[in-house]
Amino acid sequence: MRNTIISKPDGFSCTSPTHNLIESNGLNHNSPGQRPGSSASNYWQAEGLLHSVRNRRCYEADLRPAIPIPDISQGVALGYYERTLWARSTDRIYSTEDPQSPSPLMKLESNRCDRRLGIVAWIIMSFLATSVMAQNDGAPELTVEASKAIDKGLEFLLTVQKEDGSWDSNGEGGHAVAITSLSLMAFMSKAHFPGFGPYGEQMDCGMKWLLKEAKKRPDGYLGTVMYEHGLATLALSEMWGMARDPDDDDAIQKALEKAVDVILRSQNPGGGWRYQPQADGGEDTSCTQTVFHALASARQAGIAVPNETIAKVVKYLESAQDPSTGGFTYTPGGNRKITPACTAGGAYIAQLAGQRDTELTNSALRHLKSLAPGIITGGAGYYYYTHYYAIQAMVQAGDEEYAEWYPQIRDALISRQNAQGAWDKGSRHGGGGYSTPMAIIILATPHRYIPIYQR
Repeated sequence: MRNTIISKPDGFSCTSPTHNLIESNGLNHNSPGQRPGSSASNYWQAEGLLHSVRNRRCYEADLRPAIPIPDISQGVALGYYERTLWARSTDRIYSTEDPQSPSPLMKLESNRCDRRLGIVAWIIMSFLATSVMAQNDGAPELTVEASKAIDKGLEFLLTVQKEDGSWDSNGEGGHAVAITSLSLMAFMSKAHFPGFGPYGEQMDCGMKWLLKEAKKRPDGYLGTVMYEHGLATLALSEMWGMARDPDDDDAIQKALEKAVDVILRSQNPGGGWRYQPQADGGEDTSCTQTVFHALASARQAGIAVPNETIAKVVKYLESAQDPSTGGFTYTPGGNRKITPACTAGGAYIAQLAGQRDTELTNSALRHLKSLAPGIITGGAGYYYYTHYYAIQAMVQAGDEEYAEWYPQIRDALISRQNAQGAWDKGSRHGGGGYSTPMAIIILATPHRYIPIYQR
């Protein structure tokens, strides 16, 4: 990588943002004013991430006074919510070879680092605000029970993580790429990242295992089916820029770029994807939603994704939608059965494809809502897979839809968790190793730590 010249804004401070945040509010790691339910690890974990950002020659963060937030702390020390993190990027990032024009490489590095700081800033903000929001009567946010269920689920995942860092469905390597990717995402949904915090070592092992698998495949294909490839691409995209070791971060970038290339070259003429990375292999809605979810995340992270690819996905969704109900079918041609999983995922990727507030999306959302509460409280097939997408579709649909949906699925998931902390209702419910990380990701939706899950 070429050397860069970074021009800092006037008045920029390199003092530790987290330290400033704590000290400016009269708090320290053992302060009696620390909000209920928070932990000291939250602070040093976020601080470590911010230090890592600076060490990567990326953007830096600074604290600035913000408009005072009304006191909603319900007994927490006054002033606790009266300051906020203000992530401030550098003015310019130039190539030394051409100081007048940023190079594509520098633009990509800039995009990645800006995104990384955005994640860190959001994490610190959320650490300060989430529990208070959850205390508001009627707010569709985390309850104490939900937070405990998430933590118990994460602890369970640690008990089934293999020595090599991976997770699988059966203890014998089944779908390890997919389930390792989902498990990493589950930890990230609670702001745990490789190399940082109480689960940093375990996450680092999982990440390194995934990168080793990627290195075994010079063609960029991850796993055994495109479902696995999509989930692995998503995990790589959301981890990119968040690893503690710069070499790991560079390895993630290389693996991600190859993985995206596999997706782009295997899109079928109709706009979708099927089980294998073949442009003539057919297409179905379930596989398409998993793959395009990853593609949307990668594009958000700064990887080039042609507009033509997205337009073809929209055309596919139009062909797979049932005009009488608005639900999405498994395939546009042969199997025209409308399923909750395809409807939820189809609505979500339509939103990611720029079709928010269109009839394509709104009719799917209406159909999905018409199936509630049965698909939430009942035992429909592919339960966790369905709701993994349904909750994100409701987030993207708006506050009203989310406020109605999240408490229902939250309470249903809490009731389904077993004594060991796992969720497993069998293969027809997305079972095996998939169900627990998916349930955690769904429950952790209010945190919005993962960029693709933000509105």
